[in-house]
Amino acid sequence: MGKKKVGIPDKAQLKQELKRERRKLRRREMISGTIEALLVAGAVTVLAATLFVPVMRIDGSSMEPSLHEGELVVSLRNGKWKKGDVVAFYNNNKVMIKRIIATEGETVDIDGDGIVYVNEIPLKETYLKNGRPALGKCNIALPCKVPEGSVFVMGDNRETSVDSRSIDIGCVSDEQIVSRVTFRIWPISGFGPVD
Repeated sequence: MGKKKVGIPDKAQLKQELKRERRKLRRREMISGTIEALLVAGAVTVLAATLFVPVMRIDGSSMEPSLHEGELVVSLRNGKWKKGDVVAFYNNNKVMIKRIIATEGETVDIDGDGIVYVNEIPLKETYLKNGRPALGKCNIALPCKVPEGSVFVMGDNRETSVDSRSIDIGCVSDEQIVSRVTFRIWPISGFGPVD
């Protein structure tokens, strides 16, 4: 068996090898640049979603028929809450989603049939499950005056919701509120604003 001779490459071979190495280097730079750009874009998206426009998954049935378990909603972090807004807030290290019924200084009362009165005026609540009020779990002293810097919240499904009617939650302070739920993004059939 003879050994194959390895000679010194000529000028043309060196140029061709240099071109091939440059192409490999450009390809690597392009791939690493693309990966870097995707990582930065992903980090910015996650940061924006976390800080400004959180996406949340509905857990439970307390907001039916407005929101159903498993739906994904977008919320906005702004400090302007008003009566009727659906808000997300912290309670015992858990995020809950309920509707604001009354704001600071207002007085809430609920009769035996579950009709809610704010400052002695019955609320028109078109969003309630089955279109009718229900007393649900209520163990707070009524009437209840909402303290300064707080809101009174209730779920739309009054029979199952644990909310400001419970001494475990009570009135929710402004500091507890994370964001206002504004838009449903999943399922596609329900895509649109949250009322």
